[in-house]
Amino acid sequence: MATFISVPLKKSSEVDLVKPLSKFVTATYPAGEEQAEHLRAVEELSRLRKSAVGRPLDKHESSLELLLRYYDQLCAVEAKFPFSEVRLCLTFTWKDAFDKGSLFGGSVKLALASVGYEKTCVLFNIGALASQIASEQNLDSDDGLKGAAKNYQLASGAFGHIKDTVLSALNREPTVDISPETAGTLSQVMLAQAQEVFCIKATSDKMKDAIIAKLANQAADFYGDAFKQCQYKENLPKEVLPVLAAKHCMLQATAELHQGTVANQKKRFGEEIARLQHATELVKTVGSRYDEYVNVKDLSDRIGRALTAAKKDNDFIYHDRVPELKDLEHIGKASLVKATPIQTPLSQKFTDLFEKMVPMAVQQSLTMSSQRRGDMVSRLVGSLRESTNLCNGVLASLNLPAALEDLSGDSVPPSILEKSRAVASQGGLQSVETLIRELPELMQRNREILDESLKMLDDEEATDTELRAKFSQRWSRTPSADLYKPLRAEGGKFRSTLDMAAQADQTVRERYNIHCEMIRLLCRPENELSDSIPSANPMKTLQGSEVVNVLRALLAQLDEMKREREALEMEIKAVTFDLTASFLTALAQDGIINDEAMISGAIDSHYGASSERVQQSLRTQEELLSKVQVSSTAHQEFSALKQSSGEADEREELLKKLAAAHDSYTEISSNLKEGTKFYNDLTEILLRFQNKCSDIVFARKTERDELLKELQQSIAREPSAPSFNVPAYQTANTPNPAPGAASVPTPAPRTVFATTAGVGSGQDGCGRPVCDRPPPDSLLFSSLRFYQMPMAYNPYMYGQYNVPYVPYQTPPQGGYPAAPPAQHPYPYPQQPGQQPYYPQQ
Repeated sequence: MATFISVPLKKSSEVDLVKPLSKFVTATYPAGEEQAEHLRAVEELSRLRKSAVGRPLDKHESSLELLLRYYDQLCAVEAKFPFSEVRLCLTFTWKDAFDKGSLFGGSVKLALASVGYEKTCVLFNIGALASQIASEQNLDSDDGLKGAAKNYQLASGAFGHIKDTVLSALNREPTVDISPETAGTLSQVMLAQAQEVFCIKATSDKMKDAIIAKLANQAADFYGDAFKQCQYKENLPKEVLPVLAAKHCMLQATAELHQGTVANQKKRFGEEIARLQHATELVKTVGSRYDEYVNVKDLSDRIGRALTAAKKDNDFIYHDRVPELKDLEHIGKASLVKATPIQTPLSQKFTDLFEKMVPMAVQQSLTMSSQRRGDMVSRLVGSLRESTNLCNGVLASLNLPAALEDLSGDSVPPSILEKSRAVASQGGLQSVETLIRELPELMQRNREILDESLKMLDDEEATDTELRAKFSQRWSRTPSADLYKPLRAEGGKFRSTLDMAAQADQTVRERYNIHCEMIRLLCRPENELSDSIPSANPMKTLQGSEVVNVLRALLAQLDEMKREREALEMEIKAVTFDLTASFLTALAQDGIINDEAMISGAIDSHYGASSERVQQSLRTQEELLSKVQVSSTAHQEFSALKQSSGEADEREELLKKLAAAHDSYTEISSNLKEGTKFYNDLTEILLRFQNKCSDIVFARKTERDELLKELQQSIAREPSAPSFNVPAYQTANTPNPAPGAASVPTPAPRTVFATTAGVGSGQDGCGRPVCDRPPPDSLLFSSLRFYQMPMAYNPYMYGQYNVPYVPYQTPPQGGYPAAPPAQHPYPYPQQPGQQPYYPQQ
């Protein structure tokens, strides 16, 4: 019973982990110590994979430890990187462990862009290596028995876990070795072998026969279940089935042997003989059917000696009736084994290489938190700026504060001079025109990147569609049209964004065209600006009026409000909060993150006060403008006083336009700078999108090449034509071997070529000498089914196949076959060391 089944390892192709993972790290994390640490972890992960699956492994615990560490690291890293065919595509290729391949077809293998597939294959190798380590243990020692039992139970747990999870991990048909049926059978086989080890341990420890019988009976049941699972399926090598059947019979015989001893101890001698007879029948069955797979001699001798002694004692002393087998009490069962549950970490020495990297669920929640925070900041700051622009527009329409400053009627108001200096300090008209000229170039660059990215998807999708139409159902990978839907949706959003940006650029350009003349006027020196503004009659009588004082007080409050808004805007932008710890806690406790509620609560707590201050500022502005426009009659009285003093409408209109030009310049300049930053930022985003498209297209091309290769191998393995029967005339003269004699292949016939010239001269139709040498072995068997050899032609076969001797008749014409030269027994000399094909008498 020393024969144990071990499972071969799966073999994997090399995978470049460094390039795609490093690209994700550099794109996701800012440059610094954290990014450098993650990049070092990526390098270490690549080295770990090469050590675990990239080289042959010894049947030792240290090799198993490598596989366990790599599996634990895969489980840890799966949640921290966005592994998918769309975002981070890594294609893993593994060969079928049980497929030996063929000359033209190669081995069966499967390539999938799935970390779940990689985990499944690594777990298969864990079970396979554990079974190999267990089979190498010395079962004569306690340590060896314990190691074998532990590793067989680990192997059973690994294969059982594959059975339960492989379909959900792959989302497609797996190879035969990791299919649920095969994995379930292997799990049962490993459990049976672990139970058998405990049976051996109980026997070596000389435990009670009743216990050993129960342990052996349970092991026989496990083997029987495994035999039933693979009896009608060709999912395991053909050598496994007879071993399982033999082990089932042998362990059942062992149980009967020890239960017979129990019966002897209870003075039930007839039952003892019945059980030993049943055990004898079982081992005879094994010896006659499965002797080449297992050694049953020792067990057979033990049972034979026990049966002989039991019969002798019963015949001479006890004379107990031997019951029928069906009347015997069933032997109990005792299971001491259990498949080891697969719970990470499997390795006690495991340390997560990416310990400081948060899981993808937390990263996504943090991204959502950042977006929500940015939206809140944009909304609050936008409200303040929009309200300030409205205030400036209202004041400009009333020519305030320039109207209060222009009481002399002949000088440039101080507010206009200040606006002129502000425009000049920001670069004036030239800076705005430069920004306007650059926007179309930035826009075109982004459109080209987007078009090129989508073209890559279009080209690959067209190729995939063409191959799908060609191979039909054999083209089993995910359609590119379905796979690229998220990318196309993302590309559509980018295109819509660019279209909206183009409209915004046009709006800014139109506004610039409206105010460019006044902006150009503001950029002139003070003396030229003063000359460009028409003079009006002096209004010195208004300088001390109460109307002027009221309006100045209101404008001072509005200026104070604007300064407060600038400070408030800085405070809003400076607010930050980090929900990483909260998200990690929620994920650990509940398994999910209620990010909507958590982010809303954080935003309310951090921006609630700022939001209230913004609303208060808006109300204050509304009240002040109401006092200026409606509630107070100050402006109307002031306008009436100006009219009574004969103010020129032309001067007032120009001052209004200059004030509006300043506000427009500030807004246009801000918009253009934001637009330039937007396009530059969008370029980086589109380049990442292009890299994403390039990566997935490259992965799809690699997958396409692998699948094409597999299809070629599959086509090569298929029979080129249906089987057919050999015509009767080709087999009519074949001698029938004697009954029970070993079958001997019929010697291959000579191929006689019809000739039209040189007949009778020892030459063929082309004038070449005819070789009378027998064909080589390969030709012998390849021509076996197609030619029939004349029986009188081979002088060595007479007497060997009971064929009567017929002397060779020399034909009247000479030279065919030509007589050999006198110095050679054959037409051509034999090569040194070459043996003649036909047997020598």
